[in-house]
Amino acid sequence: MRGFGVLEKGKVGWLDKPEYVCGPEDVICRPLALAPCSSDVHSAMEMEGDYLKNRILGHESVGEVIEAGSQVKDFKVGDKVVIPCTTPTWKHPDIQDGTHQDAGGLFTAINFSSYEDGTFAEKIKVRSADMNLAHLPENVSVEQACMVVDMMTTGFYGAELSEVKFGDTVVVFGIGPVGLMSVAGSKLRGAAKIIAVGTRPDCVKLAFEYGATDIVSYKEGDVIAQIMALTGGKGADACIVAGGGMEALNNAVAVARCGYGTIGMLDVITGEASMVINNMYIAGFLAHKTIKGGLCPGGRKRMERLLAMVEAGRVDPGKMITHRFEGLDSIEPAFQLMVNKPRDLIKPIVLFK
Repeated sequence: MRGFGVLEKGKVGWLDKPEYVCGPEDVICRPLALAPCSSDVHSAMEMEGDYLKNRILGHESVGEVIEAGSQVKDFKVGDKVVIPCTTPTWKHPDIQDGTHQDAGGLFTAINFSSYEDGTFAEKIKVRSADMNLAHLPENVSVEQACMVVDMMTTGFYGAELSEVKFGDTVVVFGIGPVGLMSVAGSKLRGAAKIIAVGTRPDCVKLAFEYGATDIVSYKEGDVIAQIMALTGGKGADACIVAGGGMEALNNAVAVARCGYGTIGMLDVITGEASMVINNMYIAGFLAHKTIKGGLCPGGRKRMERLLAMVEAGRVDPGKMITHRFEGLDSIEPAFQLMVNKPRDLIKPIVLFK
């Protein structure tokens, strides 16, 4: 089986792997759509570990079932399926105590391209199929569905982590695809004012379409001062950090309302041994500001709920796709786009006939 992945830290290429063996609860799919992600770049270029060597990358995919395990009840050969990036086993007892994302330990639910080979391959193996897969709805395109499996679930999770409520003022730092979905998720949760922080023209335009009421750019002056001016000096009820690293996190802490403000941290910071929060912004941890972070939810019900919103026309994540490729060999140039990130890029996709 041929796939594209990490050969060693900083080096990517094509790999030949043994054919998958389909377990009783698994399915094997052929890809219909794949999408490279910034996380793939982090895994390949910045992270290091034996588990990443000769590892197929990829975790955003839609597929067609070509083999189903003997115990799989709800999916059969020929079904078009939406494959979430987060695929827990669902049988670990930790699920009874906490979130499914953490059942069994760190990253155990994000199996693709970490504990198991990812989706950038001729075939995709999905564990616990009845609990993880979702049927592709008739009125949802393959392109839209591929944007649901990570970008939409992650962006919406930012609105959930930051506890956006009706009438809230929300600030979204970073309006790449995750940030754009955070804007859309905040609007759907009832935010009144949504301030998006970003500069790329295509992203700014789409941020307004998804529900942003204001745009703040570092090119126009101090970001904190601009946000405080837009909020009448009160700050934000909820902040979502979807890009910008520690600077954005500190800015979020600075503008979050004292006694109430909640920050949802989605940005994955790699290559840093420590993280420093400005004590003035956090007020010595006496300001009652909350910071939350976590891996995006996955599983079947999560996908079905998000797909239902797309099918009903409540949000169209497919608008984020700016670059389209065809066929397995196109994964490499699509991945390089995510490495280089030209200014007109929001999200690439690789489609299969």
